[in-house]
Amino acid sequence: MAHTQTAAVHKLLRVALIQGAKITEDRTLPRRGAVSIGQNPTNTIVVPVSNLPATFTIFEYAGDAYGLHFTSTMEGRVTIDGVDMALADAVARKLAQPHRDGYLLPLAETTRGRVVLGEVSVLFQFVAPPPATPKVELPPGVRTSAFRPSDPFFFKVLSASLLVHLSCATFISAQPIPEQRELELDELPDRFVKAMMPQEKPPPPKVTDDAPTQDNKKAEKTEVAEKKGEKAPTGDKAAMQQKVAKSGLLKIIGASGGAGAFEDVLGGSNGVGDVASALSGASGVGVATADALAAGGPRGGTSGSAAGIGDLGTSGGGDVKLAEKGAATVKASMQMQAPEVESSDVDREKLAAYVRARKGAIQQCYEKELKRNPSLKGKVVVRFSITTQGRTSDIDIEENSTGNEAVASCIKTTIRGWVFPFKPESEVPVAYPFVFAPAS
Repeated sequence: MAHTQTAAVHKLLRVALIQGAKITEDRTLPRRGAVSIGQNPTNTIVVPVSNLPATFTIFEYAGDAYGLHFTSTMEGRVTIDGVDMALADAVARKLAQPHRDGYLLPLAETTRGRVVLGEVSVLFQFVAPPPATPKVELPPGVRTSAFRPSDPFFFKVLSASLLVHLSCATFISAQPIPEQRELELDELPDRFVKAMMPQEKPPPPKVTDDAPTQDNKKAEKTEVAEKKGEKAPTGDKAAMQQKVAKSGLLKIIGASGGAGAFEDVLGGSNGVGDVASALSGASGVGVATADALAAGGPRGGTSGSAAGIGDLGTSGGGDVKLAEKGAATVKASMQMQAPEVESSDVDREKLAAYVRARKGAIQQCYEKELKRNPSLKGKVVVRFSITTQGRTSDIDIEENSTGNEAVASCIKTTIRGWVFPFKPESEVPVAYPFVFAPAS
């Protein structure tokens, strides 16, 4: 009766591995079955040791009983019914029977032992299974089910909310879809009408034979001059007379030194005395001197008749020469230093090439103020950001050693209209330095 009860509850196999002087693994196999060992990852016990075979079944399981499988080259000891013996003794006593390439020793649940397999020693014994963990059950007062919620009020609120939402969704889905009426042209706002219907350009005015042309106007002026007995102005002299008539004689005389209109007329003189000598041959023209003013004399000549601007000449008999508009040009020098780019999304050289192509607009901002201040020079560092659409934002002047706010404001206005060929994932801050100086 006791034997039947012991056989009904089988013990589990416990296996431990010893490598060197350390226990590397100790486990109790939860299921009864064959146990293999080796380097193959499909084994029950995987040991990555070079001198072990890929797989070796060390414990056979058949007929609800275990058997120790070993070869004649393996060493070990077992304890059977309280008797400790070597594996060779078990073979000599015919306790181990020939099996495959070695021997098979039947194991009782009281047997334990040690087997050496290459560099690994395997310890084994049979242990009682752990007691089953009892299933935790809630008290009857705490138990619940799908039909008996733990919070009745919450269940009621949830049910009412679902019912209302479901009713609203059903009502909306049952409604007919309204038709989209097309808008008439007079119902559209004016800005959309202008965008949809481009304005037609007015046709150019037709030139008729009766309309006076530029050539006709010149011919009429020539005829009038001939009737008055005057020589018709031709070529550059006519253009010179028109410019002098617009600017006035006082502006020409008041021009200061250099290769300008004043030098062309007076031959390089810039004093009152020189003006008097230069205009001594001109009829109807006089120069007020300091003595004449002190004596209360008239300002200018008192004799002679007024002469036309075309008849004005110097004592040398030469014609009056006037400087062309814009003859006094200002040349500037601008250098663009390497920009500071705080992201790899924008290529530094492509950015420099883009700005270099628009160098003229930046230089014009400086040349405009250089005409007013010939000694203007310095460095302007502009900081801005390139947006994800390639435009500029947050434009600010980080450094302005020129001291001229007009130059900085003009540069900011110019950069604000740039659209870069870059589309970064996020805004990229950029600092761009420009160095200005008058050209030598």
